[in-house]
Amino acid sequence: MDELSKNEALGDLYAMYSALLTHGQQDYFEDYYYNDLSLGEIADNRHVSRQAVYDNLRRSAKSLEKYEDKLRLLASYSQLEEGISQALASLAAGDQETAKLQMEDLLQIIRGE
Repeated sequence: MDELSKNEALGDLYAMYSALLTHGQQDYFEDYYYNDLSLGEIADNRHVSRQAVYDNLRRSAKSLEKYEDKLRLLASYSQLEEGISQALASLAAGDQETAKLQMEDLLQIIRGE
């Protein structure tokens, strides 16, 4: 996975699970990934070493990945989003029976069946 894809994936995980991180982890993450501050700039602003910033970001990323591994919210959301898109495409094509079946499948996913 290239760096851009990795950062995008982390951004998606952050959007889903940021509330589970500490406020400090959120601040570091947002400074680095959203405010485009360097490790050195964050370290200077927070009066810590660059290594401390790096370690914090690494731990935060691992936490986000661990949350997704256990909870699978992002994967479920993506699956539902894709299913809704397919059902809408079926409706747009005038295929109501297929759309109905796709909606029933989505309900089963939501219910965990």
